[in-house]
Amino acid sequence: MSQSYASPSSVDRGEEWNTWRAGRRRALTAPTGNLALIETRWLPAGEEPDLDAARAGQPDTVTVTTLRRTDLVTGAPEHGLRFWDAAAPAVRHFEDVEAFPYDPSWVLEATYTPVADARRIAFEHIRDNGGTRDLVVPGDIALTVDGRDYTLSAFDDGGTLLLVFGDPTNGDTTYGAGRFLFVRRTDDESRVVLDFNRAFVPPCGFSDQYNCPMPPRQNRFHLPVEAGEKRPVFRDGFDPQH
Repeated sequence: MSQSYASPSSVDRGEEWNTWRAGRRRALTAPTGNLALIETRWLPAGEEPDLDAARAGQPDTVTVTTLRRTDLVTGAPEHGLRFWDAAAPAVRHFEDVEAFPYDPSWVLEATYTPVADARRIAFEHIRDNGGTRDLVVPGDIALTVDGRDYTLSAFDDGGTLLLVFGDPTNGDTTYGAGRFLFVRRTDDESRVVLDFNRAFVPPCGFSDQYNCPMPPRQNRFHLPVEAGEKRPVFRDGFDPQH
């Protein structure tokens, strides 16, 4: 391991991590949290969503929202509806998200190099049957881990850099399709921080109604990243990937 980030004591950072974990649980179990998504309904081409019609007859626990994406074949916008149920089976059966113990050595500083134009890189998505969607990657993240150099691609997620990465723990001790990590910017525009203790299970690990991006080859580490969330735990044998 190299390029550890010099910051406050590990005790303070560990307390911050515990606070993050508690906030993560609240977000997952919220009425429109990852666990509550019960249906993603894509509308026929050219059709606009009608929220009032979609909400009609739904239980009080259900919230309906809209979303859009680009058709992989035509490039045209597609509109959809999402149905969230605060009393969904995944919410009722959720126990916790397993995580590795906090490890300050997995807080890494990296070099960030912006690109001049809005570069787009293809990311395969878990439910696109091998198809890819181009996502804006506004810069390169360069770091060295265990003596090996990496140039990582984190895409723009509403103004925040989101890293989708894989490592040898996937499918063994961590979620099989990889994990997500928000990249922390610093006062120096050329430096960012990757705190892998805050690596998290993507939304598709909590509901099969999500279509998550998967790690591209350049975002796959050669050594186990034993930090951050592992996998969600459900009671009574419940499986969100039904």
